[in-house]
Amino acid sequence: MVGRLVDASNVWARDTFSRGNWRLILFCYIVLAPVLALFGYVRMGPIVSSLVLSFHKWDLINPIKPFIGWSNYAELLEDDNFWLSLKNTAIYALLTVTLSTLLAVPLAVFLAAKSRLSAVYQTIYFLPVITPMVPMSIAWKWIYDYNHGILNYVLSLIGIPAVAWLTDPGIALYALIIMGVWKVIGYNMILLLVGIRNIPSTYVEAAAIDGAGGWQRFRYVTLPLLKPILLYVLVTSSINAFNVFTQVYVMTLGSQSAPGQAVRVLVFDIYQNAFQYFRFGYASAEAVMLTMIVLGFTLIQFRIARNKEGQDG
Repeated sequence: MVGRLVDASNVWARDTFSRGNWRLILFCYIVLAPVLALFGYVRMGPIVSSLVLSFHKWDLINPIKPFIGWSNYAELLEDDNFWLSLKNTAIYALLTVTLSTLLAVPLAVFLAAKSRLSAVYQTIYFLPVITPMVPMSIAWKWIYDYNHGILNYVLSLIGIPAVAWLTDPGIALYALIIMGVWKVIGYNMILLLVGIRNIPSTYVEAAAIDGAGGWQRFRYVTLPLLKPILLYVLVTSSINAFNVFTQVYVMTLGSQSAPGQAVRVLVFDIYQNAFQYFRFGYASAEAVMLTMIVLGFTLIQFRIARNKEGQDG
């Protein structure tokens, strides 16, 4: 019975996303045309400009900006700062996306149940999402303070010595990951919650009548129907994680900074090369590489999801 429910749920999902009228689709594209044109000008224009800049030796001082071909990319591949930034960004993205998704799923399942306090919990978890990043970064910097931070104070109550959250090069990146998970978990939870509540109750009720327990209903009914929303959550979270910058800039510069470059990330490296060293051509090459990395990672996620759907089907 559970197997038949899985097949029926997959058919429902495919029909839901494939059903459409060509006139309605055409009307939607016509209505969206001005927005798409504006998006192309605001978003695609800078991307093309960055691609062009990446093949030039472009700075704000020298009026001559010669075409140098692939030299910026060749230098990039030999730059230790680039590889260190890529490593830190990959660790941050992998852990932030994984932890925020794994925590958001059970929260969404729990809040999907009828509860009088569900709206209150949704508000509490979503507040960090709508709070600006800069003040939140400053607040977390105070929380992580070695001498006066509330986190070390709480740890001292249970006998744990103070931790140099932002000054220890072995911990600083993971401190940022904790803050990143806290910031994004509410957004992922709301999206998953909407997906769960839109699943027809007939499938869950049929599985319950057939004797499926709570875990079986989630594993064979809820989770397969939640895959489109889950894929969207993974893709958007990954894009945002690879573009991490503000909290790194606010929390790890100044007196509370990790020795060396323990929390150096790609966007910060791009910022430093462009606006401190005025190497706009080199920074554009880094931006192009970051775009290609994010695009490739996104395509891999889509391919894995498509293959998984084909196996389930």
